[in-house]
Amino acid sequence: MASRDILPLTSNYWRRFWRSQHTKPPPFPKDINLAGKVAIVTGSNTGLGFESSRQFLTLGLSRLIMAVRSKERGEEAAAKLRTSFPNAIIEVWVVDMASYDSIQIFVQKIEKDLERLDIVVLNAGVNKLGFGANERTRHEDTVQINYLSTFLLAILVLPLLKRKSPAGSPGRLTIISSALANIAVLPDHKSTAIMAALDDPKKFGTPTYGNSKLLGHLFLWKLMDLGCVEADDVVFNLIEPGFLKGTEFNRDVKGVLAIGLRLFQALVAREVTDAGTTVVDATVVKGKEAHGCYLADWEIRPFPPFLYTQEGKDTMDKLWGETMAEFEFANARAILGGMT
Repeated sequence: MASRDILPLTSNYWRRFWRSQHTKPPPFPKDINLAGKVAIVTGSNTGLGFESSRQFLTLGLSRLIMAVRSKERGEEAAAKLRTSFPNAIIEVWVVDMASYDSIQIFVQKIEKDLERLDIVVLNAGVNKLGFGANERTRHEDTVQINYLSTFLLAILVLPLLKRKSPAGSPGRLTIISSALANIAVLPDHKSTAIMAALDDPKKFGTPTYGNSKLLGHLFLWKLMDLGCVEADDVVFNLIEPGFLKGTEFNRDVKGVLAIGLRLFQALVAREVTDAGTTVVDATVVKGKEAHGCYLADWEIRPFPPFLYTQEGKDTMDKLWGETMAEFEFANARAILGGMT
């Protein structure tokens, strides 16, 4: 059953969080073999991206593209993987998720240099504790990276996954999300655009990260409503890897907050090795049934409760219009229209 067809969860969020953090991954099927396959993982020089890449290679992946902002840091991470997996082709390609130009150049490189593409994992993200605006778009940084840039890249790679994956084996596109989307509350946008409300420094706060992930849920639901992407072409989903330790994701947290975070991680955080299996599960183990879904704890789960309300549906439509207008320069509507 697809996420949209499952009733939203009504139990206490923090009780679910605690239970989720202590859920252990099921074993992979023994017949998984990624020989011959090509994968791209963004933000793969550290943390979840690196671990996901390592697990793909363990399962026989033939070619890995590590898509990172820093070529130097990417090569350092790639060297570790090359030592462990000498028979795989491991490359480092640069993409700056803060730049639409960089994203478009990256996609052009995929078009030109890859004859085959099976898996794309969009893992790169940020969690800014203070307000900052992207110097090019003027959008708030967290929303820019986690939503706008990530979903622009998703739209641009969809037709490449469709064309470059083998017949009978749909491409796989997975975006890292967060369970915080379930309790996110968007700032009031009745008299303004959603993006304008999110770009307002006066409305910035701790919910911003969750808000940026909620936008992704709204986008995916609407995309499925429009029937732009079929499971026979690309299986597209969102996943919750869990609250993790052993990553650099919260590197901006300093002082007393950092001490408190480390203690909280020691109590409940999931090991990054376990979290990596959520990525493999969504892209390799799950089949077409996971298309258009949100996955958590290695299961298909409902979307955040907000999406099932009339206000959620209205927000979804409004966000879709704003997003397509934002991406007009990249011809996003035509790209999605060409997927059917």
